Amino acid sequence: MNVLKTKYMKVLAGACTLFAALGMSAAQAGGAPKSGGFAMSGNAALNSQYIFRGLTLAPEDNSVAIQGGFDWTQGDTGIYFGYWGSSLGYSNPATGSADGFENDLYVGYKGKFGGIGYDVGLLTYVYANVDDSDTTEFNLSLSSGIFTAGIKLNIGNDVGWSNEGDLYYFVSAGTKLPKGFKISATAGFYDYDTGPLATSNSGGFRHLDVTLSHAIGKTGADFNVTAIIGGEDRNSVDQDDAIVFGISYGFDI
Repeated sequence: MNVLKTKYMKVLAGACTLFAALGMSAAQAGGAPKSGGFAMSGNAALNSQYIFRGLTLAPEDNSVAIQGGFDWTQGDTGIYFGYWGSSLGYSNPATGSADGFENDLYVGYKGKFGGIGYDVGLLTYVYANVDDSDTTEFNLSLSSGIFTAGIKLNIGNDVGWSNEGDLYYFVSAGTKLPKGFKISATAGFYDYDTGPLATSNSGGFRHLDVTLSHAIGKTGADFNVTAIIGGEDRNSVDQDDAIVFGISYGFDI
């Protein structure tokens, strides 16, 4: 384990300790979450491309993406788990004869402490028709008002798109605009770990996404346009800028 990875493991251990302490403090203060049944919701989307964290030159960007998932939340306890999936328009022969499919399984806990929202959890990527890509990330984010900041640390495997120890971190904000419009923006950065996946860039700016959305009448669906400003990948390859169009729909079950 190199020095960089050791640093990230210390971050992970420190975060777990912090949230354990927060949970104990909340319980002692009489703020322990209430129990309740599970609530379930779903989502579906159709996007002109699937661009993962600003990688506009990646093979999954070659075709329209069909996406969707389900979320379960445990009453007011803050516990949640869910699933999200996306078609992948791979065109390179190495991925097999059929297009790939991404399956994301996640579980976590979120709440508030001292006016600051927090969300801590794990996300596992499982790919169909794509070899050497399954891994797990530790996720941690803090939020206040319209702003959120967080990290995603690969604690699973060295895979075809990430080395164990890779750290993605981001800041985002979102707000409502006049005439029913909504706008959000996310700036993402990476610290890359060395490993089997070739790496010549230690890290830096990865992407900036700015999304403008509006409801489609009273259908419950939204139309959105995302402008992506590309940064660099792990080998210092400049990513193209891109525009992605999409329709999304959320519903309770």
